[in-house]
Amino acid sequence: MLIRHDVLEKIRAGDVTLQFRKWKRPTVKAAGTLLTKIGQLAIEAVEAVEEAAIDDEQARSAGYADADALRSELAAREGDLYKVQLRRIGDDPRAALRAQIPEGAELDALKDKVEAFDRRSKRGPWAVDAMRAIATRPATRAGDLATAAGMERKDFKSRVRKLKALGLTESLAIGYQLSPRGAAVLRALEG
Repeated sequence: MLIRHDVLEKIRAGDVTLQFRKWKRPTVKAAGTLLTKIGQLAIEAVEAVEEAAIDDEQARSAGYADADALRSELAAREGDLYKVQLRRIGDDPRAALRAQIPEGAELDALKDKVEAFDRRSKRGPWAVDAMRAIATRPATRAGDLATAAGMERKDFKSRVRKLKALGLTESLAIGYQLSPRGAAVLRALEG
């Protein structure tokens, strides 16, 4: 579930607590979480609703002036309408993880995970190469890194998210950089 940055800031302030989406099927679940640029959000409820049931109060809780403004934006979209209740619950847990330098068994486990990404890939090894590319070309557009790696941009970004989940990379305004944790793992991988 993508949320515009201006709306995320309103969620951070507590001014927005609802989102409305049209989906073939929901991409979030009640009691789940969502990692965003402002931190982690709790998905408190997801329910199918009818457009006619949206009132002005709900629209304002979603960041719109009124229900008509919300319906106007929804008109251009296809799918079933869902109301998502959410709130910010804290910082992205990966942020603290990125600063933790692994040692011993933890370092070995991370090396094994990165090497396993390469072993299991049906399209060939990518993880160590992606980490090297990010280390040598920080703040480079994902599309440029993908082209250099011989991958589609979408595939490259999807794979880098796996590294990010381990706290090895972090996204910048443009491109990525290795975290201190990622730099330690890459040094260990390169022996």
